[in-house]
Amino acid sequence: MWDRLEKIDNRYEEIDRRMADPAIAADPKELQKLAQEKAAIDDVVTIYREYRAAEKSLEETREMLRAEQDEEMAALIKQEVAELESKLDQLGERLRLALVPKDPNDEKDIIMEIRAGAGGDEAGLFAADLFRMYTRYAQERGWHVEIISANESGIGGFKEIIFEIRGKGAFSRLKYERGVHRVQRVPVTESSGRIHTSTATVAVLPEAEEVELDVNPDDLRIDIFHSGGAGGQNVNKVATAVRITHLPTGMVVVCQDERSQLRNKTKAMAVLRARLLDIERRRQESEVSTQRRSQVGTGDRSEKIRTYNFPQDRVSDHRIGLNLHNLDRIMEGDLDQLIDALATDDQAKQLQEQLA
Repeated sequence: MWDRLEKIDNRYEEIDRRMADPAIAADPKELQKLAQEKAAIDDVVTIYREYRAAEKSLEETREMLRAEQDEEMAALIKQEVAELESKLDQLGERLRLALVPKDPNDEKDIIMEIRAGAGGDEAGLFAADLFRMYTRYAQERGWHVEIISANESGIGGFKEIIFEIRGKGAFSRLKYERGVHRVQRVPVTESSGRIHTSTATVAVLPEAEEVELDVNPDDLRIDIFHSGGAGGQNVNKVATAVRITHLPTGMVVVCQDERSQLRNKTKAMAVLRARLLDIERRRQESEVSTQRRSQVGTGDRSEKIRTYNFPQDRVSDHRIGLNLHNLDRIMEGDLDQLIDALATDDQAKQLQEQLA
C-alpha cells in the first residue's frame, strides 16, 4: 500500500509541474485532463502527507522521550506519543478507505424494478412487501419515490413494479439490493399453515443523464394508447399511456400511471435510458452477456442473495453470512444495519484488489 501511495504522491507533484509548464497552459484540453486527474487523487495525497508528517512527529517525540530524564516531563511526552499513535491509526484507516475507487454512479437517482419470481401469488405479495420496504427506507432518508409502472397481481401483489427514487446517494446505498430475494413464511392464501418459499428479483439502475447516452430518435417506435388500469374516467377515455420500443435491442418500456401523455413519455424514456446505459456498462465490463443478468438472474430460489425467514424472525444475507433477528423492523425499512455491513465488505474487497 505504501509503495502505491508514494507513486501517487510522485504523480501529484508531476502533475503540478506539468500544469505550470507554459506549453501545457496553452492547451486547454490537456490542462483540463491534468486538473481532473489531480482532483481525483487530491484527497489521497492530502491524507498521505498528513500521515507522513504525523509519522515524523512521532519519531521525533519518541527521541525526546528516550533522552528525557525528568519523570514529570517524560509523562507528558508519553501522553503526546499515545496521541500521535492514535492519530496515525486513524489516518491509516482513512488512507485505506481513500484508496477504494469511487463509484461514479453513487450520487445518482435510481430506477428500481421488482418482479415476482418463483412462488405464484405469494411471490407477487412478497414483491409488494419489498416495494413497501424500500419506500419506507427512502422516506426515512428524505428521498422521493415515484411509481413509473405497475402490473398488479389482483390480490394486493405485483407481478412487476418499476419506480424511481430521487435523493442524494440513493444508488450508493441501494445498489447492494440487486439480486434474488427469498421469503419463507405461511402465505395468507395458505389454509393449512404450511410454510412456502417464494422469490422476487430486484434490479437497481442508476438513472442516466441525457448527456451520458445518446439515444437516436430514429431507433424508437412510440405508441400511444388508452390506459387499462385504475385512474378514473380521464385515464381510461383519453389516450395517455405510452409504449416505447427501442428497435435495435427490441427493448419495450410502458408507462401509463400518469394522466399526462408527456409525463408518461418522460418516465418511460428515463427507464429506457437507464436500461440502455446498464447494458453498455456491462458490455464494457464484460460482466454479463444479457441485460441485467448479474443483478436479477432467473428468479430461481437457488440464486438468492438474501432470505427473509418469518417463522424464525431472521433475515440472512448470504453474500456476507450476516444473520439478523429483527425482521419486522427490516420490513418496515430499517435497512441501515444490512446496507452498512454490505458496504464495509465491498470496500474491504475493493481495497484488497487494489493492493494485490
